[in-house]
Amino acid sequence: MGPWQGRLELEASVYLPFNMTLEKGEAGIPKIQIQNAAEIINLIFKMKDGDTLCYDFPQFDSQIRFVFNENTSFNGYWWNKNKKGTYQIPLTGHKCKNDLFECFKTYGSNDAFLAKKWKTTFEPNTNDNWPAIGLFEKDQEDVAGTFLTETGDYRFLQGNMYGNSLFLSCFDGSHAFLFTAELIDEKLYGKFYSGKHYSCDWVAEDDEEFELLDPDELTFVVNDNPLTFEFPNLDGTPFVYPNPEFKNKVTIIQIMGSWCPNCVDETKYYLDLYKKYHHKGLNIILIGYEAGADDTEYKMKLQRFKERNNIPFTMLIGGAANKNKAAQDFSMLNHIISFPTSIFVNSSGEIIKVHTGFNGPGTGEYYREFTKETELFLQNFLEQ
Repeated sequence: MGPWQGRLELEASVYLPFNMTLEKGEAGIPKIQIQNAAEIINLIFKMKDGDTLCYDFPQFDSQIRFVFNENTSFNGYWWNKNKKGTYQIPLTGHKCKNDLFECFKTYGSNDAFLAKKWKTTFEPNTNDNWPAIGLFEKDQEDVAGTFLTETGDYRFLQGNMYGNSLFLSCFDGSHAFLFTAELIDEKLYGKFYSGKHYSCDWVAEDDEEFELLDPDELTFVVNDNPLTFEFPNLDGTPFVYPNPEFKNKVTIIQIMGSWCPNCVDETKYYLDLYKKYHHKGLNIILIGYEAGADDTEYKMKLQRFKERNNIPFTMLIGGAANKNKAAQDFSMLNHIISFPTSIFVNSSGEIIKVHTGFNGPGTGEYYREFTKETELFLQNFLEQ
């Protein structure tokens, strides 16, 4: 029992470390908790198969399976069931209290300064480049932070900075993110790994003034097509909008997927909004575009998402996790470039705002400012 460190082998000799804690559980089965900076994830014990222990992540359709080796180490794999095929990454771990990236520590190196805000470009010098904002908090050799993008944030990253070398990671059951970088002439030159399927370069420079495009302006109404849609709810009954239940009500239509960490963060925020403002006329319709093989699997995943998060508002099955399909379903908009995307509708049934992506609690002040502005925006229409 106590602190452990897990490691995912993303590529040959490329490891993503993460912190985990084991506590005593029933029948000799330990409770497992994973920590990414301020985020705590309590895994759900699934089963014991011989000497193999299996644990599910609470939000995402993924699982770790491993065998203890004399109680001082373990080996197994992480299985992400939302990915096509059999997406498994080798997993090892050992009892440990060290820094996440202790093995990269250079003793005697200078403690370099790390600015809090960085103008960042992923895949620089290519046609596929995209902008981001790097946000970091450094306490001696410990670093926490995230990256904001125009479609959402990279959630809770943590790691270390030794001299001019920066290391950050996150493992939440959906993301397996590893960032490395070197500080050279006041710029960060780095490598980003997402699981075993993707990696790219990134570069960043200290820029306190840089901002991304306004998420309320990326997606917008482009024609006179009415806001109408029809999807089945979780018991298979067709739901048609406009709907008498939502007449004269302010409504948020959330286009999302239960596989998407930013969507999960947004849903948790919407749960708070719903509890606070539903009695004043606020309603929410969640439309899930899911990973899986067919409608039966989409329904199963959304039902589990509903139960685990105690969601009281309307939930509909949008279909496969495909942004082009979502764009066809909502043809009055110019495009759907992100899960999540939220359509805000006033009591007259008019679209008053479309918000692309979601930058959640890992973004600190950005998240606090967003929640404040969103509540003020809704209050203006709920009071009409």
